[in-house]
Amino acid sequence: MIDDFAADGQLASAIAGFKPREPQRQMAFAVASAIEETRPLVVEAGTGTGKTYAYLAPALRANKKVIISTGSKALQDQLY
Repeated sequence: MIDDFAADGQLASAIAGFKPREPQRQMAFAVASAIEETRPLVVEAGTGTGKTYAYLAPALRANKKVIISTGSKALQDQLY
């Protein structure tokens, strides 16, 4: 997988002030692996981890359908 989350990755190039976060990077690699292997993945991470980008970047790179379930409507609304 391309490391979009590296200090010189795509996210750093596109988002002013982006700073790599190791938990976010680990989550992105887990998501990419689950998509590649066509298996489910359940992830829980604290506020400020960068969950949205951690699952969206690998999903967009894979160009496949994914299902994302969140704990609240407010979290769903963040995606729009």
